[in-house]
Amino acid sequence: MTVQGVLLDLDGTLLDHEGAVTAALLRWLPTIGVEPTAPVRALWAAAQERHLVDWRAGRITFQQQRRRRVSDLLAAAGRVAADDAELDTLFSGFLEGYEQSWAPYTDVVPALEELRRAGLRTAVLTNGIEAQQTDKLARIGLLDRVGPVFTAETLGLFKPDPAVFAEACRRWGLPPGAVVSVGDRHDLDVLPARAAGLRAVHLDRDGAGPHDEPHRVASLAELPGCLHAAA
Repeated sequence: MTVQGVLLDLDGTLLDHEGAVTAALLRWLPTIGVEPTAPVRALWAAAQERHLVDWRAGRITFQQQRRRRVSDLLAAAGRVAADDAELDTLFSGFLEGYEQSWAPYTDVVPALEELRRAGLRTAVLTNGIEAQQTDKLARIGLLDRVGPVFTAETLGLFKPDPAVFAEACRRWGLPPGAVVSVGDRHDLDVLPARAAGLRAVHLDRDGAGPHDEPHRVASLAELPGCLHAAA
């Protein structure tokens, strides 16, 4: 089946999420008396992943996962927050720095333009919440460029459930076999997409692998040339 559309992930694919997180932590942590060392930043990343998994599974709310990330950080520093209000206030300091650091990767706009010239439709599928993810795209100048934006919050389904890919394609009006999923997470953007009948390309910006993935690119600049080979 001919490729008609490219379904793009957002964080780590279009937006430099890790760069924004690092910049925010370097700015925020000293304001709460925590040195922004590499181990502390790694602890934050691990807490983020752990609690987002619980949120996607419906075990906690989105606000609770934010509070738990701050609570874990404070515990590692030998501190305890007084209450949820303090956790919310502390997280708002991180969030301010994170939002101010949002930026697209330099390969994004040229790739979108090349896909458009090739007659391919694009859309975004992201695990984030609707308000924040559309705000990201608007602030980095991509909201009017990427086509429809499908968020897990709106669909009621989360990656890595293959059903979220099938539902995005249904709402987009394209058969799964005519869509290529592109994202930086092999476990979230590639394997479940294929399970739903889409083609998939792994955007492996840091070369972490898996190296036996046959459809792997290091930059979106490589994407247009490999779409029709992806399966």
